[in-house]
Amino acid sequence: MKRKAVKMAAIVLAAVMMTACGSSASPTGKAEETAATAEEKTEEAAEAAEEATEGVAEGLEEAAEEVIGGEEDVTEEAEVEEDDLDEEDEENYETGDASLDLPRNEDNIGDKELLVVSFGTSFNDSRRMTIGAIEAALEEAFPDYSVRRAFTSQIIIDHVKSRDGVTIDNVTEALDRAVNNGVKTLVVQPTHLMNGFEYTDLISEISQYADAFEHIEIGEPLLTTDADFAAVEDAIVAATAEYDDGETAICFMGHGTEAASNGIYAQMQAVMDADELANYYVGTVEASPSVEDVLAAVKEGSYRKVVLRPLMVVAGDHANNDMAGDEEDSWKSIFEGAGYDVTCVVEGLGQIEAIQDIYVEHAAAAIARAEA
Repeated sequence: MKRKAVKMAAIVLAAVMMTACGSSASPTGKAEETAATAEEKTEEAAEAAEEATEGVAEGLEEAAEEVIGGEEDVTEEAEVEEDDLDEEDEENYETGDASLDLPRNEDNIGDKELLVVSFGTSFNDSRRMTIGAIEAALEEAFPDYSVRRAFTSQIIIDHVKSRDGVTIDNVTEALDRAVNNGVKTLVVQPTHLMNGFEYTDLISEISQYADAFEHIEIGEPLLTTDADFAAVEDAIVAATAEYDDGETAICFMGHGTEAASNGIYAQMQAVMDADELANYYVGTVEASPSVEDVLAAVKEGSYRKVVLRPLMVVAGDHANNDMAGDEEDSWKSIFEGAGYDVTCVVEGLGQIEAIQDIYVEHAAAAIARAEA
């Protein structure tokens, strides 16, 4: 079992080095360095990070996606979770029927488990159609594995439990459940967008269970390799093909982060530029490129219409409000104020079958390593 511990330590080190070099991803670890980063952002961010996960860290990356759900980085996650607390007090919108979603927290797991880890979202319909759809695709692809769910955001878990009476495991609970059920082979597939702080925190927590299983592996986030960027490009271009009429700018809104992981947005833009997709644009809510940057770029063209769609696995508060809301500072209002006819497509990337297929490929690679 010592060999597995050494292997996990090496994976952690590699992930840290990749993050430092500019790779990216999203709360469940125990890194003091992460907490320190959150504290530098604001004292409130640090408190939010502590609430989100016991001693966990930065990357509230998948927080990127919603007021209570998303995908981004540490500092961001803390900010998003603070917003979530406000929304929890003021929630006056309908997010769908929670009973239609499978929490996947049952026992009787068997020898092989595929644990799908997401930041999470409290938007019930989006959770079912994105995270739930990814889990279903994995279950269909790997019938020998029992698929279970874990969220990294404790605030989302608590909110859904309080509001809807639905229990979702956090990562520690899910790992303990696997141990108590006698799982021998555990494969963890995150739905994170990038390889950043939260992904590193996840690896760190999983490494603490290295001796609890005979085999343990973790899959890669959505945007990891050049092939992943190309596949995501193909997926989002196909998903918006009906709007590609020569007079429409198609703009994707990501969350954004102050960390190096923010580079994935520029990389995605570069990939589309290289393929001469001149009417496709990528921006972020919290970082760069900003909505002002995207608007300036769109104005350089001769477009009459604009389509807005989230570059986030789930479509939660950011998609519904920061992108498609009626407030004067929403992307929709800003583009309408600039004279464009705006269409908002409030659908997370997880709803796209081709995106689900990428997660299946990443899980297949992790399973192959576990069974080698």
